[in-house]
Amino acid sequence: MAARIKKGDTVLVITGSSRGVQGEVLSVIPSENRAVVRGVAVAKHHKKAGRMGEEGGIIAREAPVHLSNLKLVDPKSGKPTKVGFRVLENGRKVRVAKATSEVIEG
Repeated sequence: MAARIKKGDTVLVITGSSRGVQGEVLSVIPSENRAVVRGVAVAKHHKKAGRMGEEGGIIAREAPVHLSNLKLVDPKSGKPTKVGFRVLENGRKVRVAKATSEVIEG
């Protein structure tokens, strides 16, 4: 199945504690239908010191967010949009912004 949201896309969080926040997708986990978004759902992890010279402490990092809570931001208009698919004349399948019917590159 083709991905509606890919690494490097800018997305808007539509529900949850980070509602209204935009961020870049750092990675997508298709098997879990989740994505890691920069600056969204930041969780603090306690890390124990390991080898000599390696420090422990509290580390903040992004937790995965379910794909249903994200909406792609159209790169041309800058507004959130749904994503559809279209097959071009050369047989290539591309993502399309539903609001503007523009092809989304990437």
